[in-house]
Amino acid sequence: MPKTPAIARHEWFAVVVAFVYFFCVLAAYYVLRPVRDQLSAAVGSTALPIFYLATFIATLLLAPPFGALVARFPRRVFVPLVYLFFILGTIAFIPLFQMQDAIGARLLGSAFFVWVSVFNLFVVAVFWSFMADLFDAEQAHRLFPVIALGGAIGAIVGPLLTKLLNQQLGVSGLLVVSALLLGAAIFAMIALANWGRRHPVAGDERREERIIGGGFLAGAIDTFKSPLMRRMALLMLLGDAVGTVIYALLADYNGAVNLTREARINFQANIDLATNVLQMLLQIGVTRALMVRFGPGAPLVLDGLVKAVMLGLFAAFGGAWIAAVAVLTRASAYGIFKPASDSLYTRVDAETRYKTKNFIDTSVWRFGDVVVTSGLNGVRALGASLPLVAALTVIAAACSARIGWTAARLAEGKPTQTRE
Repeated sequence: MPKTPAIARHEWFAVVVAFVYFFCVLAAYYVLRPVRDQLSAAVGSTALPIFYLATFIATLLLAPPFGALVARFPRRVFVPLVYLFFILGTIAFIPLFQMQDAIGARLLGSAFFVWVSVFNLFVVAVFWSFMADLFDAEQAHRLFPVIALGGAIGAIVGPLLTKLLNQQLGVSGLLVVSALLLGAAIFAMIALANWGRRHPVAGDERREERIIGGGFLAGAIDTFKSPLMRRMALLMLLGDAVGTVIYALLADYNGAVNLTREARINFQANIDLATNVLQMLLQIGVTRALMVRFGPGAPLVLDGLVKAVMLGLFAAFGGAWIAAVAVLTRASAYGIFKPASDSLYTRVDAETRYKTKNFIDTSVWRFGDVVVTSGLNGVRALGASLPLVAALTVIAAACSARIGWTAARLAEGKPTQTRE
C-alpha cells in the first residue's frame, strides 16, 4: 500500500482554519438540532410531511436571492452575507420564544423546525461549496476527510453544550450560542479567502475576485442538463430516502419512550453525540485512506452497503435497534459519504460548485423529505409493517452504492486543475 500523502507545509494554515470553520458551522447547528428534533418526537412522524413541505417551500423561496448573490458578488462577499442572514434570523427567534405562551408552542415550534432545517442546509452547503472552490481534486482527496473532522468535533461539542446549557440558559440562550459560533465561522472564512488569494489554483489565479454571473435559476437547470449533476441529485434523493425513514422511525421511538421535552431533548443529544464520535472515528480510520488510495467511488459504495446492512438488521430485530441504526447510518452519511461526494465538485466549474450544488443540497434534499415522509405515511396507512418499510429502504441504500460508483467514475473522467 502506498504511503498516504502528508499535508504540505503551505496547506497547514488552510487546513487548520477550515477545520475551525467547519467546527463552528456544525457546532452552531448541533446546539439547535436537539431542540428542533424533540418537536418531531412530540408530534410523531406522521406530521413530518407538513414540516418538510414548509421547509421545502422556504428553501425554494431562498434559492433565488442566493443565486442572485452568487451571480453578482465574489465569494468573499456573498459567503459572509449568507451567514449573516442566518445569524440575524436565529437571533430573531429569541423574543418569539419569550412570547411562546401568546404565540402557541405548536406554531412556534413548527416555525423553528423549518428555520433550523433551512439553516442546516444552507450553512453546510455553502461551506462545502467554498471548500470545493478553494482546493483542487488531488487536495480534496487528501484534505477533505481531515477538514471534515472539524465538523465532527463541532457536532460532538454542539449537543454537549445543549445538554450542559439547556437547563441554565433555556432555548433563548442556546440561540445566542449558535449565533456566536456562526459569527466565528465568518472570520475563519475571510482568513481562508486571503489564503486562497496567496495560493490560487493553477490556471485560475483570480478566483477570489471572480464574479460567477449567470442566472439565479442556473443551478436548477444544470441539475437536469448535466449527466453528472443528475446522478448527484439522484444520489442525494436515495441517501435522503434512507436518512428520512430512519429519522421518522427514531422520532416515533423517542416520543414513545420519553414523555417530557427535557427527556426527548437529552435523548436526541445522546444520539447526536454517539453519532458524531463514530463519524470522527470513520473519518480518521476509513475515509481518508479510501479516498487517497481508491478515489471517492469506494467510500460512496461503502456508505450504501453500511446503510443496507443496518436496515436489514433493523428489519430483523426492530424496536430499540433503531437507535443503533440511526447512529451508524448517520455517522456513515457524514463521515464517509459527505467528504467523498463533495470532493466530486472540485472537478466542475464555479457556477456548478455554488449554484447547482446548493440547489441539490437544499431544494432537492427537502423535496426528497416531502416525498419520502408522505410515502412512508402512505405505505403505513396501507398496513405495511416496520420490517417491510426497512426492507424497502434497503433497496434505496443498495441503489445509492451503485449510483455513487457511477457518479465518481463520470466525475473522474472530467479534466481537473492542479496546483503548482
